[in-house]
This record gives sequence, C-alpha cells and structure tokens, in this order.
Amino acid sequence: MTAAEVHRADKHPSIQAGSARKQELLEAAYRYVLGNGLADMSLRPLAKAIGSSPRVLLFLFGSKEELIRALLARARADELGYLEALRSHRKPPGTGPADPGLASTGAAVWSWLAAPEHRALLGLWVEGYALSLRGEPGPWAGFAVDTVNDWLDLLAGRQSGSVACGPAGQDERTLLLAVLRGALLDLLATGDTDRVTRAVESHLRQLAEDPGYQDPG
Repeated sequence: MTAAEVHRADKHPSIQAGSARKQELLEAAYRYVLGNGLADMSLRPLAKAIGSSPRVLLFLFGSKEELIRALLARARADELGYLEALRSHRKPPGTGPADPGLASTGAAVWSWLAAPEHRALLGLWVEGYALSLRGEPGPWAGFAVDTVNDWLDLLAGRQSGSVACGPAGQDERTLLLAVLRGALLDLLATGDTDRVTRAVESHLRQLAEDPGYQDPG
C-alpha cells in the first residue's frame, strides 16, 4: 500500500475494513475451491458456503473473473512459498559432471508433491494449468508458463554454474521437471504412491550417477 493509500485509509476506516474483509473472504474462498475446484465455480454456492453474498463478492473483487484471478494468485503464493523454502537451503556442491544438488532437490520436491496433505492444492494447480493451456484470454492466461518457469528457475539454481548455463544443464532440469509433473498427474489419478515414487526414485538415481546429457545417436 502506498503512503497516499495509507493516508486515505486512515481518513476512511471503511477502506481498511473493506480490505480486511476482502482478504478474509479470499482465504475462505480459497479453502472452498481447494475442495470444489475452479472450473465450474458459481458465485451463489460459493458465497453461501463462505458466509457472504454474490453482491458482496462482486463489490470487493470487481467481477467473477477477477476473483478467479485472485484465487489462482493465492494458489501460486503457496507454491512460491515452498520454492522459496527450498532455495533457502544451501546447494550441495557439484562434483565433476555429476550434480547431486539437482537430484537431491528432485527428491525433496517429490516428497512435497506426494504428501497427502498437498493433494487439494496440487489438484487445483493441475486444474489451473490445464485451463491455461487453452490459450484463451482470462484469469487462467499465463498460469501454466509461469509455473513452468518458477520450477525451472528453482532447478537451475540447484545446478553447478557451469552445468546450469549450458544446453545439457537445461536438458537435465527440463527432463526432471517433466518426470515430476508426469508423476504428479499419475499420482493424482491413481493414488498409487508406492509405484509412482519408485519410478521417480529410479530417475533420480540415474540423475545422481550420470546426469550429463548423452546424445542417443
């Protein structure tokens, strides 16, 4: 909030109250869509579930589209919070062509993705990702590419400098992200944690032992 906005809010307590109520309703709506999804969200049942009304939601958020945009931003904030926590850990040193930092990060990421308490958030993330792929303007626009770049940036930061800057390093982290994303979709569809985890761990072992790019030709 800018100094002018603070001054205006001090003079008009209703602005502060409206902002606090908006955040309160956003958190309540976020909890609602974690359990019910976004694609078919209707304002009337949402408002009833969170103790509000469609009129209040439209007044505070401007439109249903802006409310969805705020909810996607809220989901991404949870994702970015986890990424920031990973970044705060010191990167294990690379040794020669191998990069154990990337493999260990992949293991940490999978542990988080596979945790049952994150299923609702990740289901919402997949829904937003899929809707974004339509390429249509609206609240979903850019959600998929933004999340891909978020994760690739994290993985690049866990590679040694010489590896991260080259095409082989880019291939490594792109493949790891593809494995983790595909494994997540499998897990959300089947719930078969043991099988999917074994497959992820198999890839991570290969990455730790010999992660360098090899031309199949």
